[in-house]
Amino acid sequence: MRFPAGPGGRRKINPDGSMTLMEHLYELRNRLFLALCAIGLGGILGFVWWGVSAFGLPSLGDLITRPYCALPTTVRLTPNPGRCQLLQTAPFEVFTLRMQVGLAAGAVLTAPIWVYQVWAFITPGLYAKERRFAVTFVGAASVLFAGGAVLAYYVVPTGLSFLANLGGGEFITALTGAAYIGFLLTMLAVFGLTFELPLLVVMLNRVGVLPYAKLQRWQRGILFGLFVLAAVATPGNDPVSMLALAGALVVLFEAAVLIARQHDRAVARRQAEQGWDNLDPDEPSPLDDRVEPVSSDDSAPRYDDAT
Repeated sequence: MRFPAGPGGRRKINPDGSMTLMEHLYELRNRLFLALCAIGLGGILGFVWWGVSAFGLPSLGDLITRPYCALPTTVRLTPNPGRCQLLQTAPFEVFTLRMQVGLAAGAVLTAPIWVYQVWAFITPGLYAKERRFAVTFVGAASVLFAGGAVLAYYVVPTGLSFLANLGGGEFITALTGAAYIGFLLTMLAVFGLTFELPLLVVMLNRVGVLPYAKLQRWQRGILFGLFVLAAVATPGNDPVSMLALAGALVVLFEAAVLIARQHDRAVARRQAEQGWDNLDPDEPSPLDDRVEPVSSDDSAPRYDDAT
């Protein structure tokens, strides 16, 4: 299905690629429609995938409950021996959870489609250098988010085991589906989003806001802030998750500092080759009096006072 381009039917593409405001809005509408359709179809696939395993892959429900099922049966409620089950406290709780998890999985599975739609809408207004920068940024952000989510997935069982054993045998863990899945998705999102912070440091360094000298001077304070952020952001508040997140952020931040150092050294070397070190900051720069030829566009219509 394709929306019409506007009141005038099919849009005529200008030779220079320019578009009016209304044409931009129609283009945005079409791109959003395709992106939402892709996410919706992916959500349906995720809803079905919950209870189906195919192509050697476990079902989505098994992937979601695996960290909880890794708890020892001595601290986890097991009404049916040999099975791992969550509690349902409302009639439509399972249906709602499957819809939420299915949409989240659908957004991940169809990411290449809706990211392309966003990319196709934005890139026509970018220069080639800006496009290369955007590709690098999106690729690095995707890898970092996925890395944070994977780390959280493997940290959750250890964190849950620590919290479940705090009762010392006096308590038994019986989580509802909403409580557990909400906790798991929050952990995945928190780890994934906080893993983007080192990328933000690199970006600010590239534009000159955070030079390497300033990062080196603020390093202790930033490292302390990362530990505070890990303690506040992790939903479980268990030391295992906090230390795992803080340790990963420290490693990524140190990598970002190394990248900033290499970038600033390259910039300083290039400025020295261009003679910037010989310029006095208190003296005005010399004017460039060279005359550049101006090309005339004969295809443009010409008018005079008579016409």
